[in-house]
Amino acid sequence: MTKVRKGQAPPQLTRAEFNKRFRGNYVDPAFDAERESIARLEEIAWNNYIGGNKAPITRKAGPGFSDPDYDLSVEWIDTRDRLLAAAAKQKDPATPSRVLVICASARNDGTCPGEMSKTYRLSMITIEILKAAGIETDLLDLSLLTSEYGRRIFPCKACVSTAMPLCHWPCSCYPNHSLNQTNDWMNEIYERWTAAHGILIVTPVYWYQTPSTLKLMIDRLVCADGGNPDPTLTSGKDAAKAKEIELKGWDYPKHLERRTYGVVVHGDVAGIEGTRRALCDWLDWMGLIDAGAAARLDRMICYYGPYATSHDDLDDEKPFLEEVRNVARTLANAVAELRAGRLSQPDAGLKNPRPK
Repeated sequence: MTKVRKGQAPPQLTRAEFNKRFRGNYVDPAFDAERESIARLEEIAWNNYIGGNKAPITRKAGPGFSDPDYDLSVEWIDTRDRLLAAAAKQKDPATPSRVLVICASARNDGTCPGEMSKTYRLSMITIEILKAAGIETDLLDLSLLTSEYGRRIFPCKACVSTAMPLCHWPCSCYPNHSLNQTNDWMNEIYERWTAAHGILIVTPVYWYQTPSTLKLMIDRLVCADGGNPDPTLTSGKDAAKAKEIELKGWDYPKHLERRTYGVVVHGDVAGIEGTRRALCDWLDWMGLIDAGAAARLDRMICYYGPYATSHDDLDDEKPFLEEVRNVARTLANAVAELRAGRLSQPDAGLKNPRPK
């Protein structure tokens, strides 16, 4: 049996350092009248921290789990139940077709940039086309991470690299109340992906890559590709048990497969092709089906032009705007064919000899 390697994690914070970080949330003089109350809250938070109180409210897992007596987080159970309901609705042929449109730019006019993103404008163009085709749309605007109070996506902890069964579907790493890692947006985002028949990602290029807003979501979707839907199987986060289970044989379930997708990537200097390829490779790997060549688009907007006039340049890019509409039209057609059982997937039913 392979061993679990230890020794990287630093010791817990000192009381003084914890105090500094906790009080950093309340430096505004408006909190001065409540300093004693804040001190009492800090003491509670400190005790939860040193006690590792990750999930303060739990209940027995119950029927349907490998260990019915295991104490599961009620927050995780609630997310799981919503995913099951969303999956059942998504598979119901009587429900309307639904596309999740993801606006991946970190910029909007509600915070420092003071102006909406071109990505948002392009996203709204695709929504207009999809709605005209009779498709329900769901706009996931990732720029809210930069402009909305308490909105956050925590980074992936890479449990999968210890052993695939340790990565739970949906993710059970968060919330972690002892570390103040709460209000994780991914619990809602998992449900929105599950409910969709089609996914349309519209993204700019930041330094040859996707924006960090989008990458945070991508990394946290690793649990959709092979993740373990039963945390009691691994007694929560028992690394040794997870390794043993994987080595006995794991089927790597693809929880979001058989959805179709389109991608729009735009930039101003470089990186559009690499970003588009990386996104499409990732979606292919998860078992999604591309909607066709016209649904995989990368274009420059005003190559090496000034940023100050980039919205004006987009206005003038009439062929590009029509290509974006064609991405949405192609995806709408693919969703219709998918739900009718006509969307071609020549490798459907083949067993992958190298699952991971």
